[in-house]
Amino acid sequence: MGAKLTFIHSGDLHLGAPFRGLRALSPAWAQRLVRAIPEAYDRVIQACLDNQVDFLLLAGDMFDTDKPSYAHLRHFLRGLERLQDAGIPVYMIPGNHDPYPNWHEVATSLPPNVHMAGSDAPEFFVHRDADGQPVCLIAARGFSNQASDGSIADGMTRAAAEHACGTGAPFAIGMLHSGLWMDPFKAPVTENKLLSAGMDYWALGHIHMRYATPEPDPRIVFCGCIQGRDIKETGSRGCYKVTLEEGLPNRIEFIPTAQVEWEQLCVDVSGCAGVDDILAACVRAMFDANAAAHCEEMVARVTIGGPTQLYDVLARPGTVEEMRVELNESYPAFYCDALINATTPPLDKEGLEAAGLFPAALIRAAKSMASQPEDSRGGKHAQSGSSRDDARLQYLQEEFAQRGLALPRGVDGMLDDLAEGACDMALALLDGRDA
Repeated sequence: MGAKLTFIHSGDLHLGAPFRGLRALSPAWAQRLVRAIPEAYDRVIQACLDNQVDFLLLAGDMFDTDKPSYAHLRHFLRGLERLQDAGIPVYMIPGNHDPYPNWHEVATSLPPNVHMAGSDAPEFFVHRDADGQPVCLIAARGFSNQASDGSIADGMTRAAAEHACGTGAPFAIGMLHSGLWMDPFKAPVTENKLLSAGMDYWALGHIHMRYATPEPDPRIVFCGCIQGRDIKETGSRGCYKVTLEEGLPNRIEFIPTAQVEWEQLCVDVSGCAGVDDILAACVRAMFDANAAAHCEEMVARVTIGGPTQLYDVLARPGTVEEMRVELNESYPAFYCDALINATTPPLDKEGLEAAGLFPAALIRAAKSMASQPEDSRGGKHAQSGSSRDDARLQYLQEEFAQRGLALPRGVDGMLDDLAEGACDMALALLDGRDA
């Protein structure tokens, strides 16, 4: 049986991060989010304990500032001490928010199970099993300042790790706080450079979204941040449980840690008869998003759209903001930080058709497309090349093929809806609206 290794890959904790934008709208929710980050960190520690992992990797930005408060520092250290009590080592690097020169004041407080890499050159660690046998070599390098722009991956290879440690091991891991190709201003490095280093896994920090490549054997991985901090960081946030096993592809399992998620929601209110209906539709959308998420609470930015008879009502000054306030009184676990009105007045198709000119011709063409008998759509007849649906399908297939895409399944049953939607978009553009 080959060697096996299990660990948690986390980073971008950002303990102490402020929520200034939300504080002006709701001090209570801003304070809730301030508590959310330490709570998410506690869940990272608990994931290590629950899964009885071999070690924890922290890939930088443990703090949001290079001078963390005493309270945040103590909270961080208490988590590490819990792992010390369980015999779980921690390997970590500083990031661009908490660069290495500022850690000298903290280093003496770190428990003995914590190993931190410096910044001048790569540092190498040997992780051993209970019998003292080397299981994994870890190469890591931290940030030295907030504007590091060199290739900090130089010298971080499996061969270099074996030479520095004086031993080989079944596994080798590299850890960096890098922008990879996504942020060229923060320690950029190419994927090819990392993949050619002979490492089994690269644990990366800095980019707050999850990213893993190549599939199905991920070896370069961003775990993302543990708690979203603003509307740009929507969706589930957490860490990865990673399993390396000789002769098998790497396995990563996402573990959610954020109990407050940010979401951007779009709600079609074209079928709503009144403002109460719009509010009910928004609440339903928030419940639906929450049901699909891994969180208990949610901050949402909601955009209402579609043609509606309520357009003039919604356009009155103060109406939408009053609706937002009422929406926030509907359910205590949800908070709407902005309600955006993107509705349009309903199109007067009958009036446009009666007026003649190009809009009338467009409407007549759309009606003609939808006027075929039901039995001429789909099925075997749609594939015979003789129906109007055939021509429309062929056109769509050619357009998709030119873009290297396959036509989605089920489109043949949506042709009338697509034609009507295209007509409405064209009429909206002719009327000077955003389609």
